[in-house]
Amino acid sequence: METGVSAVKRKLVLEGLDCANCALKIENGVQKIDGVWACSVNFANQTLTVEMAPERSDDILEQTKKKIRTLEPGIKVVEYGMGGSRKRGPSEHNHAHDHNHSHDHFAEAADDGHGHTHDHGSQGIKIIAARLIAGLLVGAAAFALTLSPELELILFFASYLIVGGDIVFKALKNIVRGQVFDEYFLMSIATVGAFAIGEYPEGVAVMLFYQVGELFQSIAVNRSRKSISALMDIRPDFANLKTAGGIKRVSPEEVRIGDSIVVRPGEKVPLDGKVIEGNSAMDTSALTGESVPREVTAGEDVLSGFVNKNGVLTVEVSKVFGESTVAKILDLVENASSKKAPTENFITKFARYYTPFVVIVAVMLAVLPPLLLSGATFTDWVYRALVFLVISCPCALVVSIPLGFFGGIGASSKNGVLVKGSNYLEALNDVKYVVFDKTGTLTKGAFKVTGIYPQNGGTEGELLRQAAFAEMHSTHPIAESIREAYGQELNEELLSDYDEISGHGIQVMFEGKQVLAGNAKLMKRENVDFAAPSELGTLVHIAIDKQYAGYLVIADEVKEDSAKAIRLLKDLGVKKIVMLTGDIKAVGEAVGKKLGVDEVRSELLPQQKVEELEKIDRQKSSKEKIVFVGDGINDTPVLARADVGVAMGGLGSDAAIEAADIVIMTDEPSKLASAIYIAKRTRRIVWQNILFALLVKAVFLLLGAFGIATMWEAVFSDVGVTLLAVLNAMRVLKIKPNLV
Repeated sequence: METGVSAVKRKLVLEGLDCANCALKIENGVQKIDGVWACSVNFANQTLTVEMAPERSDDILEQTKKKIRTLEPGIKVVEYGMGGSRKRGPSEHNHAHDHNHSHDHFAEAADDGHGHTHDHGSQGIKIIAARLIAGLLVGAAAFALTLSPELELILFFASYLIVGGDIVFKALKNIVRGQVFDEYFLMSIATVGAFAIGEYPEGVAVMLFYQVGELFQSIAVNRSRKSISALMDIRPDFANLKTAGGIKRVSPEEVRIGDSIVVRPGEKVPLDGKVIEGNSAMDTSALTGESVPREVTAGEDVLSGFVNKNGVLTVEVSKVFGESTVAKILDLVENASSKKAPTENFITKFARYYTPFVVIVAVMLAVLPPLLLSGATFTDWVYRALVFLVISCPCALVVSIPLGFFGGIGASSKNGVLVKGSNYLEALNDVKYVVFDKTGTLTKGAFKVTGIYPQNGGTEGELLRQAAFAEMHSTHPIAESIREAYGQELNEELLSDYDEISGHGIQVMFEGKQVLAGNAKLMKRENVDFAAPSELGTLVHIAIDKQYAGYLVIADEVKEDSAKAIRLLKDLGVKKIVMLTGDIKAVGEAVGKKLGVDEVRSELLPQQKVEELEKIDRQKSSKEKIVFVGDGINDTPVLARADVGVAMGGLGSDAAIEAADIVIMTDEPSKLASAIYIAKRTRRIVWQNILFALLVKAVFLLLGAFGIATMWEAVFSDVGVTLLAVLNAMRVLKIKPNLV
């Protein structure tokens, strides 16, 4: 790709794409068009993403559409309306959603004879079923009745054409277009070959069984697609906009920042915003996977995708729809499978070389034994070669693996973890090092007064009051936490001679007394006599008229589930957990000890965090992966540098969420363990499919070559295995990380 020029990205919806092999053909074909920089077909949600040279984008797009029509005439191409390198607008999300949910349009595809696209609105199913029953009856009549050989052949041939004429027609069209090795060709050769050697009933029966299998497989694939779509069915349909003339129902795209919307019980929150009136319980499970409702009141933030349970809320909108949480999630999940996992890429390459290789072996099997072995009959070996061909189709692998990964991404998002690509989901399997940022990731990132220790006869209330007044004008987060802890009105008239001493603290006259509030350096500078306390956290010392009055402890609270997160990661086989922080060594060490992390590296600047990550990178083996978990703007370079960058999505900065490969919606670090668990289960199911398919194929190929397996077993080993693999891949969606 040329540097400095940004590619134009376009997305096409391929209506009727029901065959993974066709998806591969389209991807390979479009990739070869001059000016296409990158191209990826997402089989799971029927889209093609093309990145191309900006100066000829319209011309290249036309060529792409033409190429798809040539390769797969049965597929209807619809443009997605995705502009250059801009972010997708909300209307396009809508478009995506419509396509994901309107599978009835496949019904038309069933009629156009596109072998794989029988999905099957009820009309399509009826037509296919009627054809198969008619073909079966004609074939059964030919089989059962005593007829002359000529009439028998005519009836069997008629039955064959009713059942599988479309497959043979497709195979011929593809051969004319120079595409020989696909399953239409394999099925046609095998069944026409069966006719040629006089096995008429078998030729018909095999085609019939194949078509029935295809029907079921197609239904299973679309069931799987629908469950993924339903999983992501979080898109709100409308917003109740408050206007001068009352409440008006509008589409979420029309609402602007600063507008007020009303969310009634049972409705989805359509856009991100802040509650300005009302209180209610929110069902956040669609975004976070949490079953316990979250209570919200005025002043708190709500995210699009939450479902309002009981109260009426008025919400001031803070983000337009295209930038809101729901739109981003839909965008992420839809684009996730364009980043393919290594296993997927391997299978794609495997399928490309495997089929031609098998065809060559089959030809040799048909020709060589009759020439070399005495007593070998030609028809017998041709039949074996045909059986061998039918078995060889790599459908099960090509269909079930993308579905498995896509399901894994769906299951993760259901649990509050957004994975931006199958490659990251697969990478989670090899995570051996996890590096956490401290503030905002393992801790809440909010300072709180955790201890008040008066000395020399004072009370806690007095000490806190003096500290709050002293810190009245400071904008430092620590000063804010002291004022918050005091929680009462501060009267400025009680203060005079306010003096902020940089790097030390504050000196002020309060109620006729001189108050000093600051760090230990301030006490030493003013010669106040005090004993250094052993508490950890940030200490604010108070002195009144140069007499030590006591100190406050201010600490950042550790999140409730941080310790659990560390324990779960250890249970899942993570070797080493490191915590990086810009905080002082003593605080870092204390938090690290409390949580049970293996190593703490403190007092780091943002660029030093990257250096620390690189040090760990040099220690690990090439197969092991490092995950970095962070939340802030200063974590962006580290997120980008790690093998897998994980951002906290609820509180994290937009820059961090953008740079990360995985986003945790709930701000709970333990969700990382859930994601790793889902990744491991997904990989297990994907590999079950790969091994099962290859093993069954290998057994039947041997049986076919030795003449033990007939066409019947051959078709079962192709269609049956694919069906079982798709059903197994659907289990991924049901994964629930029951980690305790």
